[in-house]
Amino acid sequence: MSPRRSAAEALATRGRILSRAAEIASEEGLDGITIGRLAEALEMSKSGVHKHFGTKESLQISTLDKAFVDFWHRVVEPALGEHPGLRRLRAVCANSVDYLEAPLLPGGCLMTAALTEYDGRPGRVRDAVAEVWSRWQEQLRTDLTVAVENAELPDGFDIDQALFEIIAAGLALNAAMQLQHDRTAADRARLAIERALSRP
Repeated sequence: MSPRRSAAEALATRGRILSRAAEIASEEGLDGITIGRLAEALEMSKSGVHKHFGTKESLQISTLDKAFVDFWHRVVEPALGEHPGLRRLRAVCANSVDYLEAPLLPGGCLMTAALTEYDGRPGRVRDAVAEVWSRWQEQLRTDLTVAVENAELPDGFDIDQALFEIIAAGLALNAAMQLQHDRTAADRARLAIERALSRP
């Protein structure tokens, strides 16, 4: 076997492990994934899973990173062709609602699940959760700021309040979809976001 093929197969195996880990974590939290459980689910040896991640903590962080990359590909990247400011912000927000309405994972948004699971717990996993949420908020803040600078939003527009309400709409939507199976929640989230952008 060539080194190139071996590396490609290792990468594919790692991706398969993380995909299954993300599915489990979306329903049971990041604490629900273990090297032993993944080995059993994927019919691999524990040592086979272990060599890709080393520790449960590294596995959890890698799983979160994978979920965030998938979120970014589906929500942010399709909107990057829009003009920075209000147009791109609306596209990103629309994509985020679509993502939460029809999530990639069986338990909904893993980033949201991880936020409630780790917001009060110190450590590297919490730091990783804080990092992905910071990146998402900064993406929204950037376009809110540009929209004010370009007079697409009024001078004196409260960026922090709008950001808070947009994030809150997403959290409420994920909870309504997962806990109550409320099919009207996506439209309520869209309305909440539009109201946040319409206030002075």
